[in-house]
Amino acid sequence: MSSITPADVEVGAQGDGGAPRQPGRVSLGGISLNLRSSGIYIAFALIVALFSVLTDGAMLQPQNISNIIVQNSYVLILAIGMILIIIAGHIDLSVGSVVAVTGALAAVLMVNMGLPWPLALLITLVAGALIGAWQGYWIAYFGIPAFIVTLAGMLLFRALTLTVLGNQGIGPFPDQVRTLANGFTNGYLGNIGLGPLGGADLFSLLIGIVAIAGMVATSWRTRNARRGYGQSVEPMALFVLKMAAGAALILFLVVQLARFKNLPWVLVLLAVLVLAYSLMANRTVFGRQVYAIGGNLQAAVMSGVKVKSVVFWIFVNMGVLSAVAGIIFAGRLNQAGPTAGNSFELDAIAAAFIGGAAVQGGVGKVVGAITGGLIMAVINNGMSLIGSPSERVMLVKGAVLLAAVAFDVWTKRRAGASR
Repeated sequence: MSSITPADVEVGAQGDGGAPRQPGRVSLGGISLNLRSSGIYIAFALIVALFSVLTDGAMLQPQNISNIIVQNSYVLILAIGMILIIIAGHIDLSVGSVVAVTGALAAVLMVNMGLPWPLALLITLVAGALIGAWQGYWIAYFGIPAFIVTLAGMLLFRALTLTVLGNQGIGPFPDQVRTLANGFTNGYLGNIGLGPLGGADLFSLLIGIVAIAGMVATSWRTRNARRGYGQSVEPMALFVLKMAAGAALILFLVVQLARFKNLPWVLVLLAVLVLAYSLMANRTVFGRQVYAIGGNLQAAVMSGVKVKSVVFWIFVNMGVLSAVAGIIFAGRLNQAGPTAGNSFELDAIAAAFIGGAAVQGGVGKVVGAITGGLIMAVINNGMSLIGSPSERVMLVKGAVLLAAVAFDVWTKRRAGASR
């Protein structure tokens, strides 16, 4: 995955005779980098490098990389939905409770009632959509602020979870659900030798190569489109270097995972969700409308955007993704518990803001939210590996969140002052 998109890089004169430098940008050798959109990826790389050194390389071991993905998958799924809500200028405090109640519903349907697991999962997803529709109605059509509606939802759905489960968990789940949450792809094509690295699953390696080819093709198409519109693009040498760095990162992750137990199924699910929601946000009318609502509500209304409908559907979407996260979390623990989902809403919101979402809305990327979630995951994992107490972990995570939001506010003030 490329950390810097063509939109983030501008080449040209930046001296006295050139265009004025924009706030939030730094110039290196004639190349202008937008720190607001690219800084998160640089910070992520530095955090990973720091903990790799502090843990003597344990951070990047195959099993640990797999654990980071599997153990934080539900937060990353929630972050995908949360970034859309924050872009539109809203917030959702109920997702943790929705995770709990949908996980409890799935457990009741599969374990207590004995329904086939595909039917039970479908009913659970529909229930998540109905929960999102319930909250979306009060927000979009009745006009109650999202903060109040979802705060009420956090209490209501937690109470419903406790009513259904009491003080005990329900399990175990069917093998198929546990495989989705904790399982790995099979070695369909066998292993291939990698010299001193040992053997790795050939199928997983081929998936990594396909991902690299898709990244290069998409970036090349975007670059040509920008040139077609007369926009500035990076030199070919920089483009090739950027693609090589992204390919090396993908190949490293895939090789490490293939050396352990192959690709986690939940990583496959995440990849599909990230690709689908990135395309939706950037290439569809609905996605553009979400950005328009968060960027300037009055202008969106005057442009004919059906604001109420868009807001309603992003909360329906959040309910569905919360149900997916509830199924994944319950499947990973192999039971639905009354305390499931505690503080998940805070982790998802933090992932979105650390990943570049603006406090006022209108700005953010799905990939950025995933990166923000991974930063939180790496901090949790790295500080656990070095034996840091929980209070120190919370201290560092809070400082990172505050720094990310402070940077967003600072760039906006500089932008306003430069006008």
